[in-house]
Amino acid sequence: MRRLRRLVLVRHGETDGHSSVRFHGRSDVPLSERGREQMREVRRALGPLTFELVGASPLRRSREGAWIVGGGVPVRLFAEFAEIDFGIFEGLTLEEIRARYPVAFEDWQADPDHFEFPGGEPREAFRARVAEGVARLLADPIYSALLVIHKGVIREMVRQLAGAELDRDRPALGQVLWLTREDDGKFAIGRHSSIPPALDPFCRL
Repeated sequence: MRRLRRLVLVRHGETDGHSSVRFHGRSDVPLSERGREQMREVRRALGPLTFELVGASPLRRSREGAWIVGGGVPVRLFAEFAEIDFGIFEGLTLEEIRARYPVAFEDWQADPDHFEFPGGEPREAFRARVAEGVARLLADPIYSALLVIHKGVIREMVRQLAGAELDRDRPALGQVLWLTREDDGKFAIGRHSSIPPALDPFCRL
């Protein structure tokens, strides 16, 4: 059975709800025209690269992004990869959260990795949910996969697969992140291969 060796993670593009400045977790906002162009830019950057699996969450910004980046191939939906529910912070900007909920805001900034969003999804439940999706992905006998998903989910997948922490502002909207599986089975951030590039159909860029 083949095992996943290359995983390309893309954060969806800008949305009509302005995901660049607003916290949209489970809010089902669509891509804006700028967001669609960001996804087309990713598609052009990937060039002739193809994937055995193109996946997304059920949220529209993720589904549409995967459809564009994947070149119109069928998109497999992973409910486990939906963004976390931000609770009472949903749809607000950072400054709006600071003004409306100053105590909660300070607690969040002091310990963002353990803060529980009031009225939102418990962080441990979110992590367990993402882990279930990762397990389902790794059980598939494929070599390469592309996922167009959400910032929090990508950050959690990187923690689980590569044991790494991304900077708080990463990934940006439309940013591409490569994970490569090493011979020992662990994933590392970056795009590389032990197969000579001339012989590796997934190493064309």
